[in-house]
Amino acid sequence: MAMNANRGVPGLRDLNPREHEHLESRHISIGHHAAALPAPDELDFMQLAPFNSDAGSQMLLFRFFCFQIVLLASLAVPMSHAFAQREDMSIGDQPGYIPNAADEELPLQFRRQTVFYRSTEAPGTIIVHTAERFLYVVQPNGRAIRYGIGVGRDGFQWQGLLQITRKQEWPDWTPPPEMIERQPYLPRFMAGGPGNPMGARALYLGTTVYRIHGTNQPKTIGSAVSSGCFRLVNGDVIDLYERIPVGTKVIVRQKPDL
Repeated sequence: MAMNANRGVPGLRDLNPREHEHLESRHISIGHHAAALPAPDELDFMQLAPFNSDAGSQMLLFRFFCFQIVLLASLAVPMSHAFAQREDMSIGDQPGYIPNAADEELPLQFRRQTVFYRSTEAPGTIIVHTAERFLYVVQPNGRAIRYGIGVGRDGFQWQGLLQITRKQEWPDWTPPPEMIERQPYLPRFMAGGPGNPMGARALYLGTTVYRIHGTNQPKTIGSAVSSGCFRLVNGDVIDLYERIPVGTKVIVRQKPDL
């Protein structure tokens, strides 16, 4: 005869058959619900996905592709002022050539625009930055009107302080003997007009042979190509001509500001 396991244990009592049946039914019910829960191994969302070498390679390629796009985009951004110039050109003057409207369209950085510009010079002063290929007209409140220009090539660059001594619309052109020696095909004299290399306007600098003038070669803006003069596209030199009176102070600088 089997002994009851609960006998002699304090706090427990013998169960009658009906109570045993009830407790077993509850145990089976609880066990059933526990079996319905997924086992820990079945919780896929808690598991780390195994590393896929193909997926890793695709991710690296994707990142490299994005880097290339960013690099190309950065190269497309206009260059800083100190490095805005184009390469020096060795082309000569083209008397008689008349540019069209498309020729006059400059790259964005060389188009006339108002910019922030710190200067102690009085408004109206012209400051030429040869190295940057820009001419500035100082304005109030730390601003300036900036024009893209063509400057003197190596051996023909200079700096100094001058004044505008004369202004001329559609100036005539008389190439100096030194220029004719370098370019024998040039005319000895050419009347003013659209095909004249002096362009639509000229502002004469002191008693020198140098001028700020227009051009019939818009593609040379931003380059070092002249014999020491500063050239603008005709639309810009006309704008400058209207703003600047005779006697205006002109400062020519070679080295960029630091």
